[in-house]
Amino acid sequence: MSGTDRSRADAADALARGAPAVVLVAPQLGENIGMVARAMLNCGLTDLRLVRPREGWPNDKAVAAASGADRVLDAARLYGSTEAAIADLTYVLATTARPRYMTKEVLGPPAAAAALRARAAAGEPCGLLFGPEAMGLDNDDVALASAVLTVPLNPGFSSLNLGMAVLLTGYAWYAAGAAGDVAAAADLIMPEQTRPANQGELLGLYQHLEAELDSCGFLRNLQSRPSMVRNLRNLFGRARLTEQEVRTLRGVITCLVEGRRKRS
Repeated sequence: MSGTDRSRADAADALARGAPAVVLVAPQLGENIGMVARAMLNCGLTDLRLVRPREGWPNDKAVAAASGADRVLDAARLYGSTEAAIADLTYVLATTARPRYMTKEVLGPPAAAAALRARAAAGEPCGLLFGPEAMGLDNDDVALASAVLTVPLNPGFSSLNLGMAVLLTGYAWYAAGAAGDVAAAADLIMPEQTRPANQGELLGLYQHLEAELDSCGFLRNLQSRPSMVRNLRNLFGRARLTEQEVRTLRGVITCLVEGRRKRS
């Protein structure tokens, strides 16, 4: 295939160790999935996760559009929800071109690449979250992410197709490693007895807290409930909780609830 030197595959694989997963939420066309796979392999990314693809999976159109990136498609994993697709990841960047009016860190491609490389060096599994072609990620999916990644383009026309978006962000990650432009592994002292909480553990905390807030009536206003839930999730997401801290907070919630029940 033009532009491919298979003799250098081992060197490319070494550079790609710790590469982020690419998570496509509700992709609409098989061809776009194939073009994403091609863009991923261009940048040494191989972990493709598909959440509810509209045309089903596997998909012959994706294979045709991948232009030989079969390795990525063959290893792709299928999920029923965004939460399940990112459950094992500790750091997730949600890609969006639209303002979301959430209190969330916003990174451009170079800063995002440095953050991903730093966390990979610290042994943290990371991911990039992409939404459907027509509308992008919904706010609930963005709220699950650690931070937002946006590409500064012409404000009058910043629309990207899915393959282009993956190529731009993937190239920033790949180039950061090729140039040795890796940030310090962490600016957080992490005790040996714990580790950063992954998204599955955070989701368990969110659901635990939200269930009790529903029970006590705090979230009784159905109109404002979705935004209140997203605000709470963003708050805890910015805190960079450890697995031990998540367990502690869940214990606090349980204790408060049981104490209230005993008094009543």
